[in-house]
Amino acid sequence: MKAKLSTKQKKVAVRESAGKVNMSATAFGLTSQAGLIPVVKFLKRIGFEQTINQTVPHQRGDNAEYHLTGSMLLVAVGMIGGGTSMAKLCVVWSDGVLRKVAGWLKIPVETTISRIFKEVTEKQISQLESVTHRLRAQIWRKANRAGVSKVGLNSVQWIDIDSTVDTVCGSQEGAAKGYNPKKKGALSYHPQLAFCVESKEILQAWFRTGNAYTSNGVVEFVKQLLAHLPNKTRLIIRADSGYFVGALLNLLDAHKHGYLIKVKLKNLIVLLTEQQWTAIAGQPDWEQCKFDYRCGTWKVTRHFVAVRKKQLKEQSPQIDLLGTSEYDYDYFCYVTTESLTPWQTHKKYGERATCETWIEESKGQMGMGKIRTAEFLANAVLFHCAVLAYNTLRWMAIMSGSKTLRQWEPETIRTYLVRVAGKLLTGNRQLTVKTPDNHLYPQVWDDWVAVGLGL
Repeated sequence: MKAKLSTKQKKVAVRESAGKVNMSATAFGLTSQAGLIPVVKFLKRIGFEQTINQTVPHQRGDNAEYHLTGSMLLVAVGMIGGGTSMAKLCVVWSDGVLRKVAGWLKIPVETTISRIFKEVTEKQISQLESVTHRLRAQIWRKANRAGVSKVGLNSVQWIDIDSTVDTVCGSQEGAAKGYNPKKKGALSYHPQLAFCVESKEILQAWFRTGNAYTSNGVVEFVKQLLAHLPNKTRLIIRADSGYFVGALLNLLDAHKHGYLIKVKLKNLIVLLTEQQWTAIAGQPDWEQCKFDYRCGTWKVTRHFVAVRKKQLKEQSPQIDLLGTSEYDYDYFCYVTTESLTPWQTHKKYGERATCETWIEESKGQMGMGKIRTAEFLANAVLFHCAVLAYNTLRWMAIMSGSKTLRQWEPETIRTYLVRVAGKLLTGNRQLTVKTPDNHLYPQVWDDWVAVGLGL
């Protein structure tokens, strides 16, 4: 005789029979990207369109329905929403709720936006670079006053400068053969960017032709950067060996700023083997040295530090008749103004890898340099739209005071905060958007809404 199962021992059902489903396309006021509404409202609150309009004068005909400022807003928000082409940017705005909340009665087609961007001049591209600085300065002031961030108040600010290659397919103006390690010989663009290490935002960006060398224009690039950042802050520029340029070091020395730049010299190995090396405590097979040196074209001597790692030589069938060492070395050398040990300098330079991660985020997750037309200046506008889109997420994270938002990548924000179902309700002369009450990250969602709507 079988014993009866107790209540706790009974099997718990995890599924039930699903009923019949009918689909009806009669609902209205629905959206699948309610999380873009805080973005639109945030951009309005910080004066996104007004700043562009004041900084980049752009006149169109009296009968023109659409203008540069509105088109850049549409593109930037579309990029945040995940648009990966001109057509898909417009698809993001096909959402009736988003248009309603943003005040758009209708939106331009992709060819209209492209035509507006093709009207932009080289001077206006230069002015667009200042838009990022003006908006960034406003965000820093507001964040400091609100006590949610001290970005910009620190006496020392680390800046990562790097360039990146955007390979193109087809025939785009300005695309050329240049440094392209992944697809050698392919046409590309070669943008240059400066990141704020503390906030992860893009401080400045230049869109360049594909045959521009890594350090081309870097002195003017840094001059522009210095002109827009707080005067009382000492900047430390960190960059790879492509920026080992005497003129750049002269500029930073003249303004009493610092640098940590990897060294590239023809006779570097010979120079390093002549130095006095000492073992690094706690780091087996690692040695370090420091020395002062003046390169051939320099007028001053600068401080260098280096580390090297001992490696066993590959076995050779030939006898080493000279009796040389059985070891080889991997060398790492830096020119720097900072009072760090060689090993500390090497580790500090290694943190620069995060900059490369941010570049990949802005390219792969925000479409920077990936959405293009056939004309160079129009592509430059699209590039700056992507920079503003990427920075918008960084600025919202700063203003929210949320540590989680500051850590999340754009795609993570898009997955959990942007692609959220909602229903628009109207009444009492106001708009209300209802969203699910079971958000996966409820506190982060509340922070996102609060920073966007100014709650």
